[in-house]
Amino acid sequence: MFIHRLKERLGNEKVSQHENELYRHSHDESFHKPVEPDVVCFPTGRKDVEMIMEVARESDVPITPFGAGSGLEGQAIPINKGISINFENMNNVVNFSPDDLMITVQPGITRLQLNKFVNRHGLMFPIDPGADATIGGMVATNASGTTAVRYGSMRDQLLDLEVVLANGTVIHTGSLAKKSSSGYHLNGLFAGSEGTLGIITEITLRLHGIPEHTIAARCTFHTPKECAEAAKIILQSGIPVMRMELVDADSISQVNAYGGYNLPVSHSLFFEFAGMMTSVEEEARIVEQLMRELDCENWDVASSSKERMELWKARHEMAYAYQHVKGMANTGADVCVPISRLPELIVYARELIDESGLTGGVLGHVGDGNFHTIVLYDPKVEGELEKAEYTNEALAIRAIEFGGTCTGEHGVGLGKKKFQEREHGEALFIMKQLKQMLDPQGLLNPGKIFF
Repeated sequence: MFIHRLKERLGNEKVSQHENELYRHSHDESFHKPVEPDVVCFPTGRKDVEMIMEVARESDVPITPFGAGSGLEGQAIPINKGISINFENMNNVVNFSPDDLMITVQPGITRLQLNKFVNRHGLMFPIDPGADATIGGMVATNASGTTAVRYGSMRDQLLDLEVVLANGTVIHTGSLAKKSSSGYHLNGLFAGSEGTLGIITEITLRLHGIPEHTIAARCTFHTPKECAEAAKIILQSGIPVMRMELVDADSISQVNAYGGYNLPVSHSLFFEFAGMMTSVEEEARIVEQLMRELDCENWDVASSSKERMELWKARHEMAYAYQHVKGMANTGADVCVPISRLPELIVYARELIDESGLTGGVLGHVGDGNFHTIVLYDPKVEGELEKAEYTNEALAIRAIEFGGTCTGEHGVGLGKKKFQEREHGEALFIMKQLKQMLDPQGLLNPGKIFF
């Protein structure tokens, strides 16, 4: 049996069939149905991953990578059972070159662990999806988050990946150079591939200097559309904001109740400006002036680190405020569209939630045209899940019609497969051919991205 061969090659301590581990690896934070793997492996290095891949290939058993389990589209759920690979013991720094602003890490290191290591050198890794996700998981889904308006997504931070392919070959997808015109862009291919093309064992990342000075601010408007229009004007003005987040009134009310905050219950924009002190203060002043010209209310600036942390703590807790409503489950969308279509789509999202009769909110990283919806439903009430899912589907379809995408950062996984042909057209055939070429046995995270 393949489990016996895994224990022989890896050692008993790296292979588990314990009931708690099987359950832990059966689900993520999505609403998708849990499926327990047959076994969980805990590699400590690339050689272990190669051995796991060899056993899987010989026994024709699927492999599903597992990071922190914080995904929202079911990427880590082993729907065909088989082997779940947990990377928590592959969380080391392999090489650190502060002079080159780069670091190589194993995939199991988390975002906060990485920043704790580099921050003391005056450097930071800027991608912030909210959860303390693993770097490997963030690469696999091409995560982004609140700082994407300035720094982009994970794809923009990658210099090189070490990947174990299904046939056992180990490849490097880039180099240590900051740019290259040599060959196909394999970093971009594997970022966002959700473990369907290979298993990532090392990641070389760009780092950035910690800004000298940071200011956070927020203001409110009467409608979500006014918030989105204001965000668009700021971007068109060329002001290099660090973060710009929209949170609708329903979500503000929800987080106030959850965290004991006293934020004005109105449609809100959250800002962060970072850089040299004089330029940051000028940027904040200009944005305040623009917002007041657009009739904003409740302009409030947080310049101390404690005030900024409190403000962004509230923003990061928005999703958890919905998730912790007793007896309720939740689902949501994370569409992204050209900035010119953002106000229209946000209005449509709010209308969909209101028409469903369910509780929900609209929030997101409007600086790059990406926003989320969260919709609560009672799993015991017939028809509520279908209503919630309809809001997601209608919003995704409208986003694609606007020239956008059905997922800005959560990935495809199980929940967004049905939109892939509509979004990609004939290009989907090329993606399927790449999958077939690199994984002819269909061992790597089967059932994700494609039908």
